[in-house]
Amino acid sequence: MSKSFIFSSESVSEGHPDKVCDTVSDAILDACLEQDPKSRVACETLVKDNVLVLAGEITTGAKFNYEEVAREAVRKIGYDKAYADNTEYSYTSKFDADGLFFMNLLGKQSQDIAQGVDADAADHKDTAEQGAGDQGIMFGYAANETEELMPAPIAYAHRLGEALTNLGKDRVHTWLRPDSKTQVSMKYVDGKPVSVTAVVVSTMHAAEIDTPEMREILKRDLIEKIIPGDLLSDDTQYLINPTGRFVTGGPEGDAGLTGRKIIVDTYGGMGRHGGGAFSGKDPSKVDRSAAYMARWVAKNIVACGFSDRV
Repeated sequence: MSKSFIFSSESVSEGHPDKVCDTVSDAILDACLEQDPKSRVACETLVKDNVLVLAGEITTGAKFNYEEVAREAVRKIGYDKAYADNTEYSYTSKFDADGLFFMNLLGKQSQDIAQGVDADAADHKDTAEQGAGDQGIMFGYAANETEELMPAPIAYAHRLGEALTNLGKDRVHTWLRPDSKTQVSMKYVDGKPVSVTAVVVSTMHAAEIDTPEMREILKRDLIEKIIPGDLLSDDTQYLINPTGRFVTGGPEGDAGLTGRKIIVDTYGGMGRHGGGAFSGKDPSKVDRSAAYMARWVAKNIVACGFSDRV
């Protein structure tokens, strides 16, 4: 007798409040590493309404304007008045790249932590080798369910989210706004994904767009173009903006924090997670670098055909 179950995974767009924070934290990290590859960076971001706060610990020789980097990251996401240019639809948001209130609470890395990471001897330190910036547990996962060797639910949720973002940024549908979430529920039989039972797409939008029209457009231009037809059926549920309205979104609708989407960032719940976030951390933070290495190992074992999943 075959064994079946349904597994769901979600993804979020770059305009989701938590992903805004991840993006800003990584923009600060990139700016540090660009000038000083040995930078020690642990950058956290908080957003709410028209406020963006940086906090954490950074030790770097890089010199740049943190506020400008943060504002530019927000602008590229689409929280910018120029995003609504050449459209008949209104665009209002408290959170705006030029108008947001910026606060920098970054400090230097603690000397106690630094001596553990430094490749130097120190009192009571066991070795003079470089250490990790923290302790932690890291997992890697891979499965031969998709071309990227990721579990099918999270892979398709990501593809939907990316395509949805592009529909807005490429000006295909100018009523789309940056904040969105996607979710895919997949039926498995004997460990293999066989069909999509439900698709959820929730996207921020201009007030003028009619909800039934939006649902029809996104089913046609998004879901049916991204998810293979043989995975969809008459029984598939399409839940497109199921609450009926999503005009107030982004940091105006909800607070955001760096590192709050760790399951989205990894395997959608299909694989284990040690709990550490990725964004805003330099490679000495093994939450990020060791998780990437573990994924590399798992991916290569599956790619070689040694196992269906690792």
